[in-house]
Amino acid sequence: MEYGPCGGVEFDGRCEVGAFRCVFLGDGIRTWTGIDRSESRPAPAPPTQGAVAMTALLARRQVVVADFPARALDAGSVVRCARILSGAVDATLAGDAGSARVQYSPSLRASLIRREGLAVWSGVNCRDRNRVALEGELAGLAEVGVAGVHCVTGDHTRTGHRPDAAPVFDLDSTELASLARAAGHLVSVAESPAAPPVADRAARLLEKEHAGAQVCFVNHCGGDESVATFIREARALGSALRFIPCVPVVVDRGSAELLESFTTLRLPDGFLAGIRSAADPRRAGIEAAVDSGERMLRLDGVAGVDLSGGPGVGGEEAFAVALAEISERLGLVD
Repeated sequence: MEYGPCGGVEFDGRCEVGAFRCVFLGDGIRTWTGIDRSESRPAPAPPTQGAVAMTALLARRQVVVADFPARALDAGSVVRCARILSGAVDATLAGDAGSARVQYSPSLRASLIRREGLAVWSGVNCRDRNRVALEGELAGLAEVGVAGVHCVTGDHTRTGHRPDAAPVFDLDSTELASLARAAGHLVSVAESPAAPPVADRAARLLEKEHAGAQVCFVNHCGGDESVATFIREARALGSALRFIPCVPVVVDRGSAELLESFTTLRLPDGFLAGIRSAADPRRAGIEAAVDSGERMLRLDGVAGVDLSGGPGVGGEEAFAVALAEISERLGLVD
């Protein structure tokens, strides 16, 4: 990693990988200087059709994006969840499942989803791929016609179920954002306002913007007031990014446990306790997500929301149904 720190810094400054302090803390923010390593630099590609369509939609109204809940390496699950969400949300954020390390490639996963008429905001991580593989995926995603590419560094392999796999990390999310933008994609990145160094998170995001990012997905940082503060900090530094904050979705025990596995998760006070203690946790979770989404959508600078979270094992389609209902209640999708 060149442009750290990532979002995997624990609240006490430790790296998520082991019992040592994040090496990027205390050194300030590295200024974007580019990643070109070749003698010849290809000309930037024009915006893809998917990027043009999503950019036009974002210019017209706020959007609803939903995390994709399908099981990894299960084409049937991918198809069924895509059919449930098609027409219910503006796009699905389809990245690598946090509960599994072996995945379909981003371009194959996006292709399966697109066949069902659902727009894909495709997540791509640097953990498992070198620059050549990443460039190939970006080309494939352009051919598939994805709405956007979400660039993440990726969780270390030590934190997953395949610690035997060697991590790659040839590039990081900031560098990948530059490649994705040059490939013609609408480019998004994530930022974690609640993770150390809190005071430098907006400045770090600005360097991602300089690299090519156009949209920021704001990770769970405590609710709408925290998101509003972060957007103001970014704007004060000159950021022109569109912001899509994450809205936590919990409808049962499995989805609560998955959300709690997120690094530096910070939810509104009493959020999980209120759902867990409810007579009907599923209904309570949907109501809480709708309320949170409406609060986020009222904030200046918010271009939409991401219904964020995932199901326990076996609850994929039921979770997709809940996502579709939440989106319908928000009333944005045409």
